[in-house]
Amino acid sequence: MPFCFSASFNSHPWETVTKAAMQKYPNPMNPSVIGVDVLDRDIDKQGRLHSKRLLSTEWGLPSIVKSIIGNARSYTYIQEHSIVDPKEKTFELQSTNITFTNMVSVDEKLTYKPHPEDKDKTILTQEAIISVKGVSLSSYLEGVMASTMSANAGKGREAMEWVIRRLNAEIEELTATARGTIRTPMAAAVTEK
Repeated sequence: MPFCFSASFNSHPWETVTKAAMQKYPNPMNPSVIGVDVLDRDIDKQGRLHSKRLLSTEWGLPSIVKSIIGNARSYTYIQEHSIVDPKEKTFELQSTNITFTNMVSVDEKLTYKPHPEDKDKTILTQEAIISVKGVSLSSYLEGVMASTMSANAGKGREAMEWVIRRLNAEIEELTATARGTIRTPMAAAVTEK
């Protein structure tokens, strides 16, 4: 079952949103992501940053799904590959689950680009293909998962805003610290003369 969502980040340029997206987890809006491991990171000949990460998650599954798969607690792993192209100003992130693939597969693609009419905004497009295999009611379960993804898309946007606020606070703190450090030696130099 295909799923598509589009949103814009008002007052945040592409560079800011891309930095936040790379540091999105952990966040309080999505506590199910309990671990992020960078498996590989390199820059290609075109200057694009390629990253491969493993996300460890703990899903709170609906009771019907728990009864089908026989698990009360479900740890899942998601493989993520992203490409940041600073010249073209695109950030593409593709992810797929690598746990429970015999029953469920979720292939998701997120694309971040500058807004074509306003450089201080960023457009996010989210696409996913959800497939439930080998169980009755598969189309029903695909619909439930698509609804969950739709609800989580809003949480994802809130998480990005939270990360952006956190990054801005860190920059302000570093700036204040740097100013305090710079003024102290200058003040000492002035008083010695």
